Amino acid sequence: MKNIVKLLIAGVAFAGALTHARAEDKPTIEILSSWTSGGEAAALNVIRTEFEKRGGVWKDSSIAGFGAADASFQNRIVAGDPPGAKQGIIGLAAAEFVSQGLFNSISDVAKAGKWADTLPKSINDLISYDGQTYLAPTGAHGESWVFYSREAFAKAGITEEPKTWDAFFAALDKLKDAGLVPVAWGGQPWQQSKVFNMVLLSQVGIDGFLKIYVDKDKSDASVAGVKKTLEILRKLRGYTDDGAAGRNWNDATAMLITSKAGVQFMGDWAKGEFTVAGKEAGKDYGCMIVPESPGMVYIADAFYFPKTGKAEIEKAQKLLAEVVMDPAVQAEFSLKKGSIPVRSDIDKTKLDACAQKGAELMSAGAIVPDQAIVLTPQQVGALDDFVDEYWNGGSDDAAAAADNFFAIFE
Repeated sequence: MKNIVKLLIAGVAFAGALTHARAEDKPTIEILSSWTSGGEAAALNVIRTEFEKRGGVWKDSSIAGFGAADASFQNRIVAGDPPGAKQGIIGLAAAEFVSQGLFNSISDVAKAGKWADTLPKSINDLISYDGQTYLAPTGAHGESWVFYSREAFAKAGITEEPKTWDAFFAALDKLKDAGLVPVAWGGQPWQQSKVFNMVLLSQVGIDGFLKIYVDKDKSDASVAGVKKTLEILRKLRGYTDDGAAGRNWNDATAMLITSKAGVQFMGDWAKGEFTVAGKEAGKDYGCMIVPESPGMVYIADAFYFPKTGKAEIEKAQKLLAEVVMDPAVQAEFSLKKGSIPVRSDIDKTKLDACAQKGAELMSAGAIVPDQAIVLTPQQVGALDDFVDEYWNGGSDDAAAAADNFFAIFE
């Protein structure tokens, strides 16, 4: 009897050790992201669910606000304690980390999945450095959108989307007369800079936009375009409410969802909030490109994979990269996030009406990169400061401010 008990105890101990070993063998990764709003969290959960389905262990480290998340990431890099993966954007900011040798290559995953055959060249070029792939793109966002409450438009007697700035301001007057907040404004520097860029594209066109941000062109035409952009921004200030200062973008979206406001300037990730609230594009809300714009500003999200010196984390990083670029995950993620899949082989007929408009513009090449893709983090900060100061009354002289704008490139 004693021998049987000993055998049972030994068996239990062995099973426990085996279970512990199996748990340790599972690819485990800590994910640092700023995706905390309803739509963002739902989209991130699509990736998490598939990652866990494939045997991975997910440790969430979400921090509201990408500025705060970026600061935390940089601090952890300096401290030698980076997370296994970081959600961020493609562009110069990521390239800086790669150039310092701080990120792991995932080229073997990219080659096995033939990413270069399914990604737009512009996206593939921005996730690759010196022939190696370092980032796994989750989706692209259009940033030239004006979302509007169809109920608010109906109440104000607006029957069609305004195609010009004059018609747009006339519509805002109708919303104000109807007792509504015309523009649900997100009063944070990064949001204001995005509106600046939306308007700038409508004033200078695609070639003019690239000349300013890529070539740092300071010609009379570029200065005049910035001046016109600032004049439109100054006029928009009169259509916002007293609570705009510091308002989060998703709180501004909620003002449209509840029909308290008419329009919101925001990237297409705002659709995720409408989706979570059970609202449908074309039925409960509409989306239009900024008046007179020939295309849209875009940005693309991706996962970074910092070097940790741990083989088990590298294994989890590669699994996560595979999951992120899985066609089914890309499609479902985009539906939740409100983004456009970066893979060209996704069935885009499943996308909502707004995403299909964005996909058409991307396919036609009618796109320009967000400033965070083509400018250094320091220049991006300088742009935020410039627009924020102008918006908050630092100067009403658009001509003088236009001249100062180009100082951000120096």
